[in-house]
Amino acid sequence: MDLQIFNELPPWEWPANAADRFLAVLSDAKADPKQRLIAADHAGDSVVVNDGLARLLLGIVANPAEGEEIRGKAAISLGPALESAWIGVDDWEDSEVPISQEMYRTIQPVLRQVYEDQSTPKLVRRRVLEAAVRSPEEWQNEAIRKAFASGDRDWKLTAVFAMRHVRGFDKLILEALNSKDLETRFEAVVAAGASEIKAAWPPIRSMLKDRKTPKELLLGAIEAAGMIGAEDAERILNDFLESDDEEIAEAAEDALSMMGDGEEFEESEE
Repeated sequence: MDLQIFNELPPWEWPANAADRFLAVLSDAKADPKQRLIAADHAGDSVVVNDGLARLLLGIVANPAEGEEIRGKAAISLGPALESAWIGVDDWEDSEVPISQEMYRTIQPVLRQVYEDQSTPKLVRRRVLEAAVRSPEEWQNEAIRKAFASGDRDWKLTAVFAMRHVRGFDKLILEALNSKDLETRFEAVVAAGASEIKAAWPPIRSMLKDRKTPKELLLGAIEAAGMIGAEDAERILNDFLESDDEEIAEAAEDALSMMGDGEEFEESEE
């Protein structure tokens, strides 16, 4: 039962029995570790995730006997379902939440318990926090602040990632925008866009105008520009529409659409 195919196909082209295959491999502690990692990585996709898979993923996260890599992947896989449930919690019947309310209410307490257990490996604790913030709760605020102030590069990266989902960290996001660490700066750019921080526009504009800005960071800055919507953002984003890099051009088009210029762009294309 080789699951490598799921790394090569988009989720909408997965076989109809994908969920059952993930369930079988994850349930078998003696299965090939590489296969279990693939299953844990994909089992949280909205195409397949359900209460059964979510419960199994949660069990792996909470089990100290499991390896830290698969525990971390299982935690991250729970994130999208948590976010979907958090968004749809007020209109559960009409929303497309892939897990039940009972399962949703079960996940967060377990994640918090695993996170607060100091014997839990660092990687697992980081991934648990990164998953848990997809459904913001009060305890996460202190966890994020501690992670940011820890002096540990990995924990700081996790903290800034979390800030894209949990509000109230504008000052720390602005601080992280000046980080020398490229990954931390990228997460800060995304978080600034998600929180629509106007004060973040000057450094983000500088990234957009600097031809030496790495592509991944540039893509993050383009998206953030569309979300922040500064006065001169439209002019700067328009310059990227004719980029030879199709991914950059598409990102600029999406960003302009977020600013409300989608219709105007379509008319100019016509």
